[in-house]
Amino acid sequence: MTTTLRPESPEELLPSGGRSRRWLICVNGRPVGGLRTSARPYGDQLWGEISQLEVTEGRRRGRATVGALAAEEVLRAWDCRRVDVSFSAGNDAARGLAETLGYTERMLNMVKELSQPADLPTELTVRPIGPERYGSWLEQAKAGYLHDLTSSGLGEQAARAKVENDHQRLLREGHATPGTALRELTDAQGVLLGSLWLTLRQEVQPDGEALAWVMSVAVEPEHRGHGYGRALMLLAERECLAAGVRRLGLNVFSGNTVAVRLYESLGYRTTRRIMGKSLA
Repeated sequence: MTTTLRPESPEELLPSGGRSRRWLICVNGRPVGGLRTSARPYGDQLWGEISQLEVTEGRRRGRATVGALAAEEVLRAWDCRRVDVSFSAGNDAARGLAETLGYTERMLNMVKELSQPADLPTELTVRPIGPERYGSWLEQAKAGYLHDLTSSGLGEQAARAKVENDHQRLLREGHATPGTALRELTDAQGVLLGSLWLTLRQEVQPDGEALAWVMSVAVEPEHRGHGYGRALMLLAERECLAAGVRRLGLNVFSGNTVAVRLYESLGYRTTRRIMGKSLA
């Protein structure tokens, strides 16, 4: 039997300038499943993604494996240098397939259902990031994001392009961008301890609940290890509840085990896993 990919729909152009296409997985010309390939530009580099992979007939016969390998060849032909796959946290079959094909976990999506706001330590003060502080905060936020992206495998030029694009898109009006909370945490003497960037309505979930998203939590290097990261996350939850949002999500790079443990201790659960590998 011969397993191949066959286009299911015309190629689509993405708003980012990339491309995407849905494919049928076929055995001897007969459809037995499908998947989607996408390519998005980051600077001079294209990053591929395989999604919506499913086998509807004849599972456990290696058809998903062959389909995924064929999808990688499509992405190579599109000049992608890396590829990501993502799947729900409990999908052990997808995780096993990805590991077999040489993918390694690089990022987690985590979510928490919010109820009552927690009290912050009384010695801490919260202040908004206004125009006088926005420039220096933005410079630090970009530097931290750049470090995370390059550590996860993205080339420096591509990472810099993504940093600029994401910040311009998400902070269109700077510190006054609607639906955005930018906050700093200080001690009783006014010493800066850390900062928070929160998008209060990232998207609406299938059940109708709004989802807020933690874009950035940063503790000043000299003040790390004293619980201020936890305080900033509690602040994020308070900001959400004050805005009427009861669900908060975030991305965390898998290698940041300190942050993963913090979020787990606060009640966040992993909802999706993102794994990737080089196509070079």
